[in-house]
Amino acid sequence: MAFKPLPVLSITLDRIVGGGQAIGTLETGKKAFVWNGLPGETVSFQVTKKKSHFVEGIATEVQNPSTERTAPDDPDSYLSTSPWQMMTFDAEQHYKAALIEEAFELHDIVLPETIEVYTDGRTAHYRNKVEFSWYSDTDASTGTETLDLAFFRRGSKGKIKITECSLLPESIMQTALKVRDILRTKGITARSLKTLLIRCDQQGNTVWQLYVKENLADIISASEATTLGTQGGEIIYSDPRSPASRITQRLTKFGNVVLCDTVLDVPFRYATEGFFQVNVPVYEQALRDMKQWVENKPVIDLYSGVGSIGLTIGGDHVTLVEINEDAVREMKRNIAALGRESSATPVLAASEKALDYITSEGCIIVDPPRAGLHADVIAKLLEAAPQRIIYLSCNPVTQARDIAMLAAGYGIRAHRGYNFFPRTPHIEHLIILDKLPGRN
Repeated sequence: MAFKPLPVLSITLDRIVGGGQAIGTLETGKKAFVWNGLPGETVSFQVTKKKSHFVEGIATEVQNPSTERTAPDDPDSYLSTSPWQMMTFDAEQHYKAALIEEAFELHDIVLPETIEVYTDGRTAHYRNKVEFSWYSDTDASTGTETLDLAFFRRGSKGKIKITECSLLPESIMQTALKVRDILRTKGITARSLKTLLIRCDQQGNTVWQLYVKENLADIISASEATTLGTQGGEIIYSDPRSPASRITQRLTKFGNVVLCDTVLDVPFRYATEGFFQVNVPVYEQALRDMKQWVENKPVIDLYSGVGSIGLTIGGDHVTLVEINEDAVREMKRNIAALGRESSATPVLAASEKALDYITSEGCIIVDPPRAGLHADVIAKLLEAAPQRIIYLSCNPVTQARDIAMLAAGYGIRAHRGYNFFPRTPHIEHLIILDKLPGRN
C-alpha cells in the first residue's frame, strides 16, 4: 500500500521551545514544532512527523524573515548538525538564557540572579569529535557506485553528502576526506560500512575509527594509514544488527589510539570512543566557576566519567563514581599517572548503587546524563543532607525537576549557564545548592 506523502503547511511561529524548534498553532488547533523557523516568522514547512496532537517539520520558505535570521555557514548540512546556524549568535545567547529560565519556571522556581550564558565567543571549529555516516549512489556516466561521507537529514532517514563542516577543526575534516579517498580506491560502498568516528586533542593530534559491517581488517593497509598523518586509527567490526557504532571486535590498529588533553593543566587520557568534553576551553571555565564552591572536605564526584571534574577541582580527598567500565579504566590510569592513588578513589558503579558514599561530611558534585539524577540519589541527598551540592547539567529541564525535589532541603546559592555547543540548542547549566538553615 502506498503511503500518502506528508503535506506542506503554513504557520506563524510564536516562540522557541526546549527541543530547539520554534512552535506555532495550526488552524486545526494542533501544535507544530518547526526547525529552521524563528519567532514571528510566517513559514511554509514540510511536515516530517504527524501525531494526533502535534506535527513536526522543517521550514522550506520564510515569508517574513526575522531580524534575528542570518545566513548559515553550512547551508546544505546545518540542519543535521547545528540547526541554530540560521540565527545570529546574540539571538542564540538570548534564547538559551530564556530556555533555562523557562525550565525552572515550569517548577515554580525563580532563579535568584539574572541568567548569564558564558561563551568564549568561538562559534566555529570548536568541536573535537564527529561521527560520519556513509552514502553511495550510482554514477550515471560510468555506472559505478560512488562513496561519500554523509550526515543524516533531520527528520528523515535520508543522507546529505559532506565535504566540509564549519564546526570541525581542519585536521578532522582532512582526515575524513583522506580516509574516504583511500576507500574509494578499494571499490567499497556504503553497504559495507557503518560510520567513521574521528577525534582530536587540543594540539590537533587526530585519531580515527572506521566501523565496518563485514570483516574488512585489511581494507586500509599500514602504509596507507601512514599517509593519513594521524596519531593512530582502528578498523572495528560493529554488528550490523545494531544501528549504533558499538565495538564488536577490534580488527586492526595503527599507531596510538589513546588521546591526551589537559584540563586546567591536569593531563587526561581518554579512548577515542569514550566520553570526553568536546569543547574543552568552555568546560574549563565551568570548572573554574565550580572550584570556588568546593569545600575543604571530602568530595564525592558522581557520574564522573574519566575524572575530569574530581581530579581537577576535587581537592586532596575525592571519590569518583562512574558506571562505564572503559571510562573507569582510563580514570584509574589518570589517577596513577598523577600519582594520586592515596588521594583519589575510583568506584565502578552506577551512582544510585553507590549511595553509601553520600554522607553529611562530603561535598557532592554531580554531572549526570540528560535524564538527570536518579530518584534514589535525590532521596539519599535529602537524607544525608551534605552542606553543599554542585550540580552541572547538560539538560536544564531535568535539572529543574531535580532541583524542585531537592528544594525540601536546599536553596540555590548561585547559577550560571554555558554555551558548550554553539549554533545548537544544547545548554549546560551550573547550580550551587546549599543546605537550608535548620536542617540537621
